[in-house]
Amino acid sequence: MLIRAVFIPNKNERSASGPGLVTKSFGIDTSFNSLDVLNSNSLWISQKNSILKQKDLIQTTRIGISKAKNIKWRWYLKNSRSVSKRLKGDRTPKSNNYLSL
Repeated sequence: MLIRAVFIPNKNERSASGPGLVTKSFGIDTSFNSLDVLNSNSLWISQKNSILKQKDLIQTTRIGISKAKNIKWRWYLKNSRSVSKRLKGDRTPKSNNYLSL
């Protein structure tokens, strides 16, 4: 899994709007390569109680790949302003229109 963008409360909404900025924001470097995220004290993903509906997610093709470029393997939250590239015609929401995860 590649996490491409993260909304961080009390920070600029674009401060983690791409994989490089996500890793920089969380201090993730090559020492995390091959880390088992299921059994690690250094890095983990936790679930927050949230109800997402299908209309809250946008599914689109990946960016900058040459193989399987027509397969929709990329998702983002419609109300997120932290998305680096939106689906054509999908406008960036107003800044106070966040969907919390």
